[in-house]
Amino acid sequence: MTTPADASGSFTLGDLTVNRLGYGAMRLTGKGVWGPPRDRDECLRVLRRAVDLGVNFIDTADSYGPFVSEELIREALHPYDGVVVATKAGLLRTGPDEWTPLGFPEYLRQECEMSLRRLGVDTIDLFQLHRIDAKFPAEDQIGELLKLQQEGKIRHIGLSEINVEQLEAAQKVAPIVSVQNMYNVTVRTAEPLLEACEAQGIGFIPWFPLAAGPLAAPDGPLQRIAADHDASASQLALAWLLKRSPVMLPIPGTSKVAHLEENVAAAGIELSDDEFETLSKAGSADQ
Repeated sequence: MTTPADASGSFTLGDLTVNRLGYGAMRLTGKGVWGPPRDRDECLRVLRRAVDLGVNFIDTADSYGPFVSEELIREALHPYDGVVVATKAGLLRTGPDEWTPLGFPEYLRQECEMSLRRLGVDTIDLFQLHRIDAKFPAEDQIGELLKLQQEGKIRHIGLSEINVEQLEAAQKVAPIVSVQNMYNVTVRTAEPLLEACEAQGIGFIPWFPLAAGPLAAPDGPLQRIAADHDASASQLALAWLLKRSPVMLPIPGTSKVAHLEENVAAAGIELSDDEFETLSKAGSADQ
C-alpha cells in the first residue's frame, strides 16, 4: 500500500532507506525552542500522523527543548518500527533562543548516551554533529563520533552547517552519510556543498525549507504556479526542493496535524521543468 510520502521518492542513508520527505521535530517545543509545547497531545498526534502518511525519517536534536522533542518522539513512536530517527548534539542550551556550540568530545559522548536513553534505543540511526565547535579540533569532535559508531552506539554519522572543505576534512576521519544546512528556494549559499553531496551520494537535509520571502507574495511566482497546481506556496517550495536534487531530504516541521498533512501532500506535486526554472531564477534574483 502506497502512502502520500512515498511520492517523494526514496533515498538510502548508508544502509537505511527512507522516503525523501521527512519531518523536522524542532517545533514540538515551547516558544524559543524551549520547554514543553503549548499543546502536547496535538504534538503526539502530529508524530503518529506523520508515520501514518508514510514519513519514515524524523530529525530531532537533544537541544530541542532541550530534550523535550526526543522524549515526545519516544512516547509517540517507540519502538519505531521502520522509522529512522536522527538526532544531533553539539549545541548547549541556556535559555529560549540561545544556542551555544559545545563540541568538547566528552560532552558529545555524554549527550549521545543521554539521547540513547531518552529515545529508548541501543543504537541511534543517524547521529549528527549540530555544529563544529571552533574551540576544539574538528577531528577530535568527529573522532569521538567515530568511536561511538565503533562501539555500536550510533549507526551513521552526519554533520550540520558545514562547507565543502569541512566535509572533506571530516571524511578523512569518519564516513559521513548526511549534511544539514540551511537551504531553500531563496537561500542557496550551500549550493557548492549540495553539489558535492550529489557527486558522492551523501544525503542533503535542508533546514528552514519553507522560507520563500517575496516569492510567496500574492502576485509572486510561487503563488502563481501554486494556483495552477491547486496548492499553497509552501507546498511549491517543498516540491521545488524535491525536484532540485535526488539527494535532497526536506524536513518541514510543524506542531499541527493540518499543517503536517499539507506539507506531506507536497510530495505529490510534480513541477514541470519550466516551472522549476522559473522558481529557480526568481529565487536567485531574490538573494
